[in-house]
Amino acid sequence: MHLATATSLLLAAAACVDAVRTIIPKTSFDSQSNFDADWSYNYPWGTDHNGGARMDKGQVKFSNGMLTLTAKKVTGQPDATHGGNKIKINYLSGAISAKEHFTVARGGGYDFTGEFKATTTKGTWPAFWLTAVNGWPPEIDMAEWKGSGKISFNTFNTSSSLSWKDVTYSNPDQFHSIKCEVRDINQKDVSVKFYMDGNLVTTQVGGSYFGKPLYLIVNLQMEGSSGSPGPSGDTQYQVRNLEVVSYNP
Repeated sequence: MHLATATSLLLAAAACVDAVRTIIPKTSFDSQSNFDADWSYNYPWGTDHNGGARMDKGQVKFSNGMLTLTAKKVTGQPDATHGGNKIKINYLSGAISAKEHFTVARGGGYDFTGEFKATTTKGTWPAFWLTAVNGWPPEIDMAEWKGSGKISFNTFNTSSSLSWKDVTYSNPDQFHSIKCEVRDINQKDVSVKFYMDGNLVTTQVGGSYFGKPLYLIVNLQMEGSSGSPGPSGDTQYQVRNLEVVSYNP
């Protein structure tokens, strides 16, 4: 009986180990070939979204494990359109999106981690986020900086029903570690735990997120919700050691 129990425990442990898989390794910013294996340029839907920057491949650089997105002031760009409204484009900037879609399975989930150097200057809007492949929401803002001196952690259940936590973002000229743990709760909802510099900041719930595929995006948007006018000079957003680990069975 004891032998059977021990064997069962060992098999269960082995199954858990087998379920842990690195989806995006920390080396994805080491070279063009590594990048191309895991990432695409721009948003999954194109170059424009909800701010005053248009994404451009030329504003994305990576080497030695470091991703650098640079926003530069421009003129003469055609307006963007979002939600039926025209948005003036004042910058070219950078965005990348993962080729993999992320869907929480029964008893599973993901860890999204990285180290980020993000500005909090008015008019700058760096982000590290997940959003729905089909419709909207879900959306999880794993880290978002909106020109206020703070970092935001948000989970949208509808446009008017969301959980959020804003905390002071000290030393924006230094790298800070971010981790987001997304886990199945009951085959309907998911728990979302947000960490900064190794400390748990807040835990939120994504209602009916289970089984819904998500895009992963890293981008430097400008103006919009971060205020305007934005900076007249270049703005950089840097990321290193970005990793995604799956715990889906």
